[in-house]
Amino acid sequence: MRSARSVSVLIAFLVVTSLFTFADVVKVTVDDTIQPISQEFISRAIDQAKSTGATALLIELRTPGGMESAMRKIIEDINNSPVPVIVYVSPTGSRAASAGFLILESADIAAMAPGTNTGAAHPVLMTPWGSTVQPDPVMQEKITNDAAAFMRSIASKRGRNVQVAESVVRESKSFTDQEALDQKLIDIISPNQQQLLKDLNGRNIKRFNGTEETLNTTGGVHDFQMTVKLEVLNWLMDPNIAFIILAIGLLAVYFEFNHPGAVIPGVVGAFFVILAVFALNILPVRYAALGLILAAFVFFALEAKFVTHGALTVAGIASLTLGALLLIDGPIPEMRVHLWTALAVSVPLGLITAFLMSIALKARRNKKASGEEGMIGEIGTAQTALTPEGKVFVHGETWNAVASANVSVGDSVRVTSVEGLKVRVEPVSVHEPVRT
Repeated sequence: MRSARSVSVLIAFLVVTSLFTFADVVKVTVDDTIQPISQEFISRAIDQAKSTGATALLIELRTPGGMESAMRKIIEDINNSPVPVIVYVSPTGSRAASAGFLILESADIAAMAPGTNTGAAHPVLMTPWGSTVQPDPVMQEKITNDAAAFMRSIASKRGRNVQVAESVVRESKSFTDQEALDQKLIDIISPNQQQLLKDLNGRNIKRFNGTEETLNTTGGVHDFQMTVKLEVLNWLMDPNIAFIILAIGLLAVYFEFNHPGAVIPGVVGAFFVILAVFALNILPVRYAALGLILAAFVFFALEAKFVTHGALTVAGIASLTLGALLLIDGPIPEMRVHLWTALAVSVPLGLITAFLMSIALKARRNKKASGEEGMIGEIGTAQTALTPEGKVFVHGETWNAVASANVSVGDSVRVTSVEGLKVRVEPVSVHEPVRT
């Protein structure tokens, strides 16, 4: 019993020792725009690294930039991380532009793979079509000064080249991996993850809080994956997806209003609209653009009520397209609804709506050619005298008939109503034109 207990204690000691000596490096991959979901993903990864006793967090970064609010929160999480954070722009051909540059500079270790680039962090406003907008000069200066001051605070705290880092914000400069290393914007260039961790093992670093620490990257690498919830939210954060979902939802609700009692379109539409609203609540939305989108469906609905020869349909297509382009006030083109997405949704939707409305209008104007309603107004011939009952030949068949006045054999009669297998008729005046 004593020997068994001793063995158990020894095994436990070896396990604990190995955890401290060969602790894993937690790794996350951010291959998207910088937005609230990527911020939450990195925050959870930092918590995971802390709870598992990891020696470092490795962020493999490739991004065109993103939202300033999410970027600042990510930098705050990195600065307050209990474990060292390594940001690695990889693989070859990747970039860390705009907000990605500031995140790279905020890391304990900033690394890049050969053939990558970073920079272009000047704050700009852009139209939905991708052209630059220059706001009021005073406002532009305020925005730029604020971003430059934030950049200086990060670079100075991390011991990097403050002047060059600031020029990335003020002058939109960009650098290759070697240029960034020569300008002291990054710490190391490594061809791959394995070589990076090998080169960093044993390196002394100064944390954001001023303490010094020696990196231990000899353990394995644990990939921290997004939860299903974050995967779904990250997918919904694509402005093009959010707009398509919103358009489908509004179309289904519109169909339900035009066909009351269908139920399924209403349920599906409500679900899609709620899903879109949830995504748009996280994105920087222009609410005036939502008004344009809703106005488009009002135009489509009015097309069914008034004969405008497609004018309201064209207005609806234009309103829906413009609303889509203005919907997301993103800082970079990747965070806006693309022009082709807006047109691919708006034009077919408008044309389909116009086509369906034209069919509906024709159905309302034309009488049914079959059934009881198709009999009313038809002209027939009295096969027997109607005094007032008898038989008539109408619509290719012989019917029992009741006339409103006496009718002679062979006279023309008009059907006024149908009651089961009997028709009510009235004599047709000899001066009245007979419909054929």
